[in-house]
Amino acid sequence: MEKHYKLKNILTHVIESVKKQDFLVYFRKISIVEITDSTIVYGTVSSFMKDNLQAKFNTLVLEASQKELGQKITSISFVVDSTIDNPSNTNAVDCQDFYKEITKSNKIADKKSRNSVSPIEQKAGAHLRYTLNNFVVGADNQLAFSACEAVTKNPGKSYNPLYIYGDVGLGKTHLLQATGNEILRKYKDKKVAYTTADKFITEYVTAVKKRNVEKMREKFREIDVLVIDDVQFLSKKEQTQNELYNIFNLLYDSNKQIIISGDRAPKELTELEPRLRSRFEWGITVDIGKPDFETRLAIIQEKAREKEFMIPQDVSEFIAANVTENVRELEWVLNQMIAEYELTGNTPSLTRIAAKLQKLSFTTDLLWEGRNSGKSRNTSSIKSYEDILDAVSQHFGIEKEGILWENRKKEFMIPRQVSMYLLKTKMHYTYERIGNIFNGRNHASVLYSCNKLEKIIKKDKNLLYEVNAIKDGIGI
Repeated sequence: MEKHYKLKNILTHVIESVKKQDFLVYFRKISIVEITDSTIVYGTVSSFMKDNLQAKFNTLVLEASQKELGQKITSISFVVDSTIDNPSNTNAVDCQDFYKEITKSNKIADKKSRNSVSPIEQKAGAHLRYTLNNFVVGADNQLAFSACEAVTKNPGKSYNPLYIYGDVGLGKTHLLQATGNEILRKYKDKKVAYTTADKFITEYVTAVKKRNVEKMREKFREIDVLVIDDVQFLSKKEQTQNELYNIFNLLYDSNKQIIISGDRAPKELTELEPRLRSRFEWGITVDIGKPDFETRLAIIQEKAREKEFMIPQDVSEFIAANVTENVRELEWVLNQMIAEYELTGNTPSLTRIAAKLQKLSFTTDLLWEGRNSGKSRNTSSIKSYEDILDAVSQHFGIEKEGILWENRKKEFMIPRQVSMYLLKTKMHYTYERIGNIFNGRNHASVLYSCNKLEKIIKKDKNLLYEVNAIKDGIGI
């Protein structure tokens, strides 16, 4: 029992110097296997845990050991303790239970702290877990992040309105809510309202039914910062658009901050009223692109830390190399790993996650050579859209004219959709520009084709491989 008490005292010192998440994730269960005159041997539940503690916390645990047992302790080591889960092993400590035990006295203070911020969450309509500090910044979202930071320093005075656009799952919602939360933190007297286009529609319809639209307008007039997510869903809601237009003008004329997000640039939201689109362009418009490898790696590691789950470095890199579309996919794969660990006890491994990704229809071509040489593949070597059209026509063995012109035969439809999809996702052409290439097709037709192909390749593994073969062939 003496080792048990010494270990608890050492862990108390560790907790004072490490973040809660790190302590709960990396320590979990630990024991003292042996104490000599100058050395302590600590036991862990697995080699995975042993390697992480040795690599990340060796110095910290050594210093904590010296605080408890004196400077005579000059070294420590970690081993796998096969008896650590045995109830009779009195030298082991469950770190989660121990953390709860020593922080029990702080529960009242924690509760007061939570109560002090709850009104902010309710007031803004945003989730407090979204902060600018835990938003992973990369090359493709740096400008959007910087714009949000600037807005928090001077709401209503700079970059008003702020319009952020990009595909789904790239972090728009996180940025919007984090900006609102940061403004509330800095300016206690400001009223911040976060809503989605869908919620705004519902609120307006309810106000019309109850004949108190003016009351709704009055409520928004008192707001200092209005944050609206996914404005593209206002499509075909003419009356709601008109009300938003009126509210926009009221707030803008009063120097109130407006922050908006959409899946496309304002000019591409052709289903919205021109006067509303023009308002969105009055301030600054910034886009969020797909994260690069380094950003995806940082995101998967940050998400794992938030969920108090450890992922080996090689597994993190493998996921970042293969799950490339958006942040939601990264988080979804992480949740699959966590679920498997909780249900089966299997820790993440490269072989296991590779098999999992293949079953989930992700490609597993790592392209290590390109990444390790520091050269990421991009579209700089592609001269024009002609390169993509040539590659698609050659791959499918059809005439390029058949792709460009209207032809509803399946042999032409799929290649045409593939071409549009690649032009949008890899060349970053606007829907309007793509439509002009394909003999004047309208924006809606191009958008439909891109979305259609995206749905197909999620189900059709063979077509997914063909699309990737085309991308690999032209280096995008």
